[in-house]
Amino acid sequence: MTVKTVKCLVWDLDRTLWSGVLLEDGEVTLADEVREVIVALDQRGILQSVASRNDHDHAWPWLEKLGVADYFVLPRIGWGAKSASVRAIAEELAFAHDVIAFVDDTPTERAEVAHHLPDVRIYTERDVLGLLDRPEFTPAAVTADARNRRAMYQAGFRRKAEQESFTGPDEDFLRTLDLRLGIHRATEADLARVEELTLRTSQMNATGVHYSDADLRALLDDPDHEVLVTTLDDRFGPHGAVGIILLAKYDPVWHLKLLATSCRVVTFGAGTVLLRWLADQAARAGAHLVADFRRTERNRMMEVAYRFAGFTDQACDCRAALSAAEGIERLHLVPQRHEPPTTMTVQAPDLSLHKGR
Repeated sequence: MTVKTVKCLVWDLDRTLWSGVLLEDGEVTLADEVREVIVALDQRGILQSVASRNDHDHAWPWLEKLGVADYFVLPRIGWGAKSASVRAIAEELAFAHDVIAFVDDTPTERAEVAHHLPDVRIYTERDVLGLLDRPEFTPAAVTADARNRRAMYQAGFRRKAEQESFTGPDEDFLRTLDLRLGIHRATEADLARVEELTLRTSQMNATGVHYSDADLRALLDDPDHEVLVTTLDDRFGPHGAVGIILLAKYDPVWHLKLLATSCRVVTFGAGTVLLRWLADQAARAGAHLVADFRRTERNRMMEVAYRFAGFTDQACDCRAALSAAEGIERLHLVPQRHEPPTTMTVQAPDLSLHKGR
């Protein structure tokens, strides 16, 4: 049975993260072994936060003094119930409770969180030094994006705060971000993240089909296939790898087998920009586009995106080049040239060139 990986560990402070009780002792210390756990979890892409009964203006400076404050996102330091703090952290991160973990030295605090949030995983202070050996804290693969996950979330919080204070239209705000969409041909180093995207994306996944590492390696070696990775950056920092395109290029049709983008970049219009770029590339090559679509419980947004881009159920002889696939709809587009987007710059290969050139 596969163990679901923890996405965020929420720490208590007194006698858990640090030694001592701050309000009683006046000062606290952080064991080197605990610091190593904090750093290692961060490197594995597991976010960390704080739920502590303490005075924020007293406790936070101690986290800074101990050199670990930057490791914690959305800290909740105050006098409310810890279950409320953990719930608020999960909601702001948009994480299900079963990928949240909570560690605390006090039995009553653990019981209170367990009562109100039964799916949250609970640990004691005695478990801390063994967390790195537990399967739920050991991701199957650690991608470059995972190692940078905390920084990406922290940039996201700053971006969201600025957007909430912006008074103009959303499109004007996007122009202030200096958005840069990168599209590149995948390498072996990208495969773990590409496979992860086929598994984790749901709302903006055209088929819901999982491509394994072996499947992707075979496509990388196939001269008729393109495996394209999409990244997004802006003035706040990188969003990381946020999308994939699996494309077979035949004559006279390009077969879009999969388009998937992270839900995190829907509001930036990344999916629309990708489809317009791909249509422009196909138009340059004189090819029709046929996109696979398979309805799932969550991907209605992707069908809307395809339809909005002009894909229809129109019959066309170009489909004869493609073998049938059970449960797959084939949407057709006669591509037209497109002007570059006004809200972001796009850096991408010329798909008329063979792979490797």
